[in-house]
Amino acid sequence: MGLDIGSRTVKCLVWGHGRILSARKEINTHDPLAVCADMLAEAGHGLTIATGYGRRLLSGYHGCETVSEIKAFARGTKALQPSCRTVLDIGGQDTKGIALGERGAIEKFQMNDKCAAGTGRFLEIMATALGLSLDDFIREAGSAEQAEAINSMCTVFAESEVISMISRGLPRSAIALGIHQAVARRAVSLLEQVGIREPIVFAGGVALNPCLAREIEKQLGKPLVIPGDPQMVGALGCALLAAEKS
Repeated sequence: MGLDIGSRTVKCLVWGHGRILSARKEINTHDPLAVCADMLAEAGHGLTIATGYGRRLLSGYHGCETVSEIKAFARGTKALQPSCRTVLDIGGQDTKGIALGERGAIEKFQMNDKCAAGTGRFLEIMATALGLSLDDFIREAGSAEQAEAINSMCTVFAESEVISMISRGLPRSAIALGIHQAVARRAVSLLEQVGIREPIVFAGGVALNPCLAREIEKQLGKPLVIPGDPQMVGALGCALLAAEKS
């Protein structure tokens, strides 16, 4: 079994007999260990490997092992897209770029986990600054005919910049698109540090944002491959690693 304990959601996946037996997602709470314990009880016994923001909570818990997100996402991506050479993972609190060899070995990686800039949390804060739900924020950005450039990626300064733009009467849709373009630039810059080779897989919860995926593709000049459920890639990787150890 694999667990990915993210800052926003906890993902659980059970692998057996060469296929996914079950998969479950829950919103993270103030007590992520309780969420994980419930998932473990429902899924049954067997070696469990955990990754993600809160993986250390499970270290040694009922024999649970932990691995880095880099290793988990590399393994999960390789299973879903065997020819993948580059992985972009944007989650609630960090962004990762991973370069893979022809056989799926990790060749190089970069992470932005020191601040919220360019993450799912950053997008949520910007949506709130615009007075929009996250879904409406994404829709507004997707409908914009032009973008208003965002100059700062520091969450505090960007929020102030957005509030200033609103007070000047600039269209919310244009501001929303400008924010998406700024996040896309940051993601592409991270990928450039590991080397960009196709196919490029976009994983993590933020990959569910179609406007951001489109803006990243525009700036890359290359297509992204988005798994059917990009949030489950890390949990899948952990489940496969657990199965291979059993």
